[in-house]
Amino acid sequence: MFEHVDPGKKLNQKEYDRVVPELKEGLGELQRRARDAGMPIIVVFEGWDTVGMSELVNKFILPLDPRGFQIHPITAPTQEERLRPFLWRFMVRIPARGRIAVFDRSWYFRSLARAVESKEDDARLAWREIAEFEEMLSDDGYLIMKFFLHIGKKEHKKRLEKYRDQDLDRCAISTADVEFFRKYDKMVPLIEEMIESTDREHAPWTIVEAEDNKFASAKILTTSVRMLEYGLMKMGGRNQTFMDSNPLIKGGQMFNSSRGGVDLGKKLSTSEYRSKLDKLQKRVGELQCTFNLMNIPTIVLFEGWDAAGKGGAIQRLTAELNPRGYEVVPIGVPTSDEKERHYLWRFYQKLPPAGHMRIFDRSWYGRVLVERIEGFCSTEEWKRAYNEINAFEEMLVDNGTVLVKIWLEIDKDMQLKRFQERDIDPMKQWKITEDDWRNRDKWDFYGRAVDEMLFRTSTKAAPWTIVESNDKYYSRVKTLETIVQAMESKLSKKDSK
Repeated sequence: MFEHVDPGKKLNQKEYDRVVPELKEGLGELQRRARDAGMPIIVVFEGWDTVGMSELVNKFILPLDPRGFQIHPITAPTQEERLRPFLWRFMVRIPARGRIAVFDRSWYFRSLARAVESKEDDARLAWREIAEFEEMLSDDGYLIMKFFLHIGKKEHKKRLEKYRDQDLDRCAISTADVEFFRKYDKMVPLIEEMIESTDREHAPWTIVEAEDNKFASAKILTTSVRMLEYGLMKMGGRNQTFMDSNPLIKGGQMFNSSRGGVDLGKKLSTSEYRSKLDKLQKRVGELQCTFNLMNIPTIVLFEGWDAAGKGGAIQRLTAELNPRGYEVVPIGVPTSDEKERHYLWRFYQKLPPAGHMRIFDRSWYGRVLVERIEGFCSTEEWKRAYNEINAFEEMLVDNGTVLVKIWLEIDKDMQLKRFQERDIDPMKQWKITEDDWRNRDKWDFYGRAVDEMLFRTSTKAAPWTIVESNDKYYSRVKTLETIVQAMESKLSKKDSK
């Protein structure tokens, strides 16, 4: 790849003065159009450490309205960031619609660090996750521009000789961060593989010949203008199709129900329940302590019908847990800030650090359930969400997270009984709303959506467990048994290595 690139290309001052002012003006205008159109933009700058990246980034942002962008300089991860999945700290920095995020180094820089530490397999796994991450964002309307600033080996060596440790300190770049870039010959094939693995139509790489600063700046501006024009044109032609074409509402494809064979008559006596509950709660508490010492993150998510018993199950789960090591995350209507970003953004915010547990009372599956049924997203958006969710969960598991997914199943008669009980009990009336009754009228529609969700997202990495929940005692015990089994399985895999 790089053998076909001439990094020494130059642009004289006269030509630079002729073309660059118009490019700057155009870039500023396109930023305003993107803002008005609500198009979020991600700009990634990568390259050799001696390339003068900060100067080129600065030339890129000078024509922009500073109120509409934010720069994210990426260095080694903090201790807090190391406790979460690789892509977490980047996902939480994605821009809102109409804004620009400029990454001065990015997820690619950190993946290369893995490769140089003789962890090429880890780097290749990261590149696969990155490709899926960028595709997910692109599908949600993000424009992604990626620049690799390239210089030749002789120029690189010449510039390295000018470096001093204090220069690195002044720039907040550690010696460790740039050490692997000193190994030019080793890095070239890794960078080429990285670019080839992640060069996609929706997130293409632009290799910038960067030995001459004027040429590099002009190429970055030219490419940016072209990509913004293309992105805005494409966005203008995008069709958003909502409920009027929702195949679920119109009948659509039916999926075999994995809930159909569930025996909702399963029960436990009071004595059996109390005996099993006590042992399971103590065991979960022990496992929480072990996982904390081993820095293993845990996510338990609950989905299910209204009145299926999510709150009661969560209360029993947390009874013996150390409150310092877990958090219950109730998911409701997204805020205005959350609506301005990819729907998974708000869940990234709540991922647990290593050694901690997060319990989600409803989750990202709202995308293919309530948002699908109620028309809060387009058909295109909820259809692609299955693959996005599977990739997201696979990333969590690959990063060491124990992920437990519980669907609480009840029948329609049991739901009605519990609704009526809540309606007449002053202590429980807060649990029942008009939305609950309205959603009940769409039971069949929701049932089809649930069947498709279970069919498409119960994977080897992150399987669903359907819990028979007409009997609350049985439901709570099976839920705890499922969680204990998943956590113990993780420990046995650790011990076998």
